[in-house]
Amino acid sequence: MRLLKSAELKRMAWKNGGGETVEVFVHPPGAGLSDFDWRVSMAHVAADGPFSCFEGIDRTLALLEGEGMRLAIEGQGEVLLTPASPPLSFPADVPTQAALSGGPITDLNVMTRRGVLRHQVERLALDAGESLHLSSRPARWWLLLATGSLRIEASGEDVSLAAHDSLMGEGALPTLAIHSADTPVTLFAITIAP
Repeated sequence: MRLLKSAELKRMAWKNGGGETVEVFVHPPGAGLSDFDWRVSMAHVAADGPFSCFEGIDRTLALLEGEGMRLAIEGQGEVLLTPASPPLSFPADVPTQAALSGGPITDLNVMTRRGVLRHQVERLALDAGESLHLSSRPARWWLLLATGSLRIEASGEDVSLAAHDSLMGEGALPTLAIHSADTPVTLFAITIAP
């Protein structure tokens, strides 16, 4: 398992130059925006505008912070994403417009190369003081904390996460005991597999 602290992650311009993204992880290591096989990132969106186009890529988007963002996805219509919404999957190579509803947002973006890999993103919410056990995740996996703070126990290790930190691993996921602190937390379980 590897802890990735939000403050230590790489920040870079969006592909279309319209904002900034925080790259949580990309594969292969050092890959650019046009040659990655998979990518996990967070973006701060401060204005309405188009999404960057990524040919041959599937995308899942979830809101981490902010009131909401309305997406107009060609061929799928409009969808309103809020922090309580389930993650939304759609092709990253179709024209998509974003309109903020109530100010800036921060989102989670998971992308995989179509026909090579697939991914799944699951939103999990824990009440203050609640615990959850996760196991049997295949291939590569992440837990990304959206809000609050929590503690994770696995294989004799004890790891603390703050907002936007993540824990990653490869291979079979050991049983994780996730314990929220004294406030409710939202986290996202991400898996990437062939």
